[in-house]
Amino acid sequence: MKQIFSILLLLIAGITSAQEINWMSMNEALNAQKKNPKKIFIDVYTVWCGPCRMLSEKTFKNKDVVKYINDTFYAVKFNAEGNEDVTYKGVTYKNQSYDPAKANTRNGMHDFAGALGVSAYPTMFVLDEKGTPLFPITGYYTATQLEPLIKFLGNNTYLSVTTQEAYDKYLKTFKGTFKN
Repeated sequence: MKQIFSILLLLIAGITSAQEINWMSMNEALNAQKKNPKKIFIDVYTVWCGPCRMLSEKTFKNKDVVKYINDTFYAVKFNAEGNEDVTYKGVTYKNQSYDPAKANTRNGMHDFAGALGVSAYPTMFVLDEKGTPLFPITGYYTATQLEPLIKFLGNNTYLSVTTQEAYDKYLKTFKGTFKN
């Protein structure tokens, strides 16, 4: 009986771990990208942001989102008010205003978040295979709302859809497969 229980726990643990995004640091993703070019998906968040927590707890736990992000991107969870040093395109970005006493509340904005042009939380970015930001996705999205945006970038549709009219048509005709 104990063996059956142990096997069930392992199966449940396997299912749970299979439904998590393989998050890495920005530096890890940039180094991985140098070895094996792949787009980078970045979730720029803060610890105090309610919509950021919803995105993490709901959308980023969705099995369809998890699978697509893990299959298509290097995934980065970046605290826009954290103290991680990021070396991007030859420049090392820091949070000059970081206060460890405020680690779980509002803190100074990281220079890397500023360099990306983050003005609200959460903001998601996709960087192309050369590390160039494609465009920001700002705010909370459900899995079905996020799907056309990450597939637009992940599947390289953005390369052929070059006008607002074409983008509107893409969104209108998009047939999603993700379930909320």
